[in-house]
Parts: sequence; C-alpha cells; structure tokens
Amino acid sequence: MTSTGDKAKGLANEAVGNVKQGVGKMTGDKEMQADGIVQERKGEAQQAVGKAKDAVKNLVDKA
Repeated sequence: MTSTGDKAKGLANEAVGNVKQGVGKMTGDKEMQADGIVQERKGEAQQAVGKAKDAVKNLVDKA
C-alpha cells in the first residue's frame, strides 16, 4: 500500500473508532467503547506507517 493509502485508511479507522467510542459511551456499551479505542489506535498506527514511508522515500530521493 502507498503512504497515502496508509494515511487515508488510518484516518478512516480513527474516525470510526471515535464514533464507536461515542456511541458506546452514550449507550453504556463498554465493549463498543473498547472496540473504538482499539480501532482508533490502529488508525494512528496506520498513519504513522504512512508517514514513515514518506520519510524513507524522501531520504532515498535525496540520495
């Protein structure tokens, strides 16, 4: 996957995770809240991978 794809998927996972957390909090569903936290962290990791790919590409391009 490209760095842009990683970042986009990460952003989407973060958004969905935040929604799940909110719905879980409003409904008192602790499991949904936990799932939302996990999905948000997954999104953050995906974005970090995308940023790392960009950094490596930039280093290679400068070499």
